[in-house]
Amino acid sequence: MTTQQEPPGGRPGNRAPRRAWLGPLLAVIWVIFLAAPLQEAAGAATIPMRLLGVAGVAGLAALFAWSFVRHWAGRAPTQRTAMLLVAAELACVALITLAAGQQGLAGLVLVCATVMMFASARLGLVVVAVLVLALLALPRMVPGWQPDDGLVLTALLASVAMFSFRRAAERNRSLHRAQEEVAALAVAQERDRISRDMHDILGHSLTVVSVKGELAARLLRSGHGPDGAPASAPETQRAEAELSEIQTLARSALADMRGLVAGTRRLTLAGELAAARSAFDAAGIDADLPGAVDEVAEPYRAVFAWALREGTTNVLRHAAARRVVVRLTPTSLVVDDDGRGLPPDRAASSDGGGNGLPGLTDRAEAVGLVVETGPSPLGGLRLAVHEPAAAVPDDAVHDGDLPDGKELA
Repeated sequence: MTTQQEPPGGRPGNRAPRRAWLGPLLAVIWVIFLAAPLQEAAGAATIPMRLLGVAGVAGLAALFAWSFVRHWAGRAPTQRTAMLLVAAELACVALITLAAGQQGLAGLVLVCATVMMFASARLGLVVVAVLVLALLALPRMVPGWQPDDGLVLTALLASVAMFSFRRAAERNRSLHRAQEEVAALAVAQERDRISRDMHDILGHSLTVVSVKGELAARLLRSGHGPDGAPASAPETQRAEAELSEIQTLARSALADMRGLVAGTRRLTLAGELAAARSAFDAAGIDADLPGAVDEVAEPYRAVFAWALREGTTNVLRHAAARRVVVRLTPTSLVVDDDGRGLPPDRAASSDGGGNGLPGLTDRAEAVGLVVETGPSPLGGLRLAVHEPAAAVPDDAVHDGDLPDGKELA
């Protein structure tokens, strides 16, 4: 007899939540089949027979209720336990039949239901067929008994009903497991999204803060003469401006983090262009940036904003570049620099194992764009985001942008 194995520790795994009281209530409804046998057993001719009959009814009711409640809770007994359970129920039916006569055969309805609760479809059909044959044959073989085809039909209907109930319960449990897996996958995807956004937010903001802090420190140091004279007024003012921008960036990063948690954070391409210009100026990098974003297709602006942020972070953190060129078209964004490019071990991300370029690739694929990196005509790294069918425009870097001695291929 094939049964569901109970998970270790006696606790069911991945069960759909159910009302605890409904299982016992349904078991009581099934046990109503024993009302007539109980009445007949209680009126048996002798007291010992009455005791045996009532004990048989009570035992069959208890065994069936226990098995039904376990099945309702998704805790099917082991194969050995299920076989012993059916054998014990048959013994109880025999006791009831001795005391109540033909009425005791009604207990076989519950035995059929128990078999269909735990047995495989093939074995269940065989056992139920044997029990139905017994219901057909015994009334015709025992003197004084009358054939009762209605009881045979009841046993068949009870078997079909219990098998259908079992299959429905199994499907519900499978559906519940699938829902749990989908929920776990959604949580994992949300965790990945948050970690990716946190990497992009903090990576860019902290990089710019670091660059501006170094500039402010350099300005303050350069204003001191050998005798320790204070910095000159213009340099002091510039350093104060950089420190003020550091405070602004820190507040902006904090606001971005709060927006990330609240799910309301949005990047704008125009804002990222302004932030990139400020960061490149602070780092002393000559930057050629577009002045407007009106021509960019609306669905691509958010991805281009993330791409520009990633490109800016890479240039500031890794490239050691002196010049950066950013070109925008309605369907593409290209960032070129004249630095050393990304080392091979950082080719997959902006920090040698982070989520920079992989995260950008995910965002680009979501709107039908592709991300490409490779050597730049300026001598450093090229980061390009564009439609799959459209190649990177040849005029992304003009001849005038190239270092001396270099030409576009």
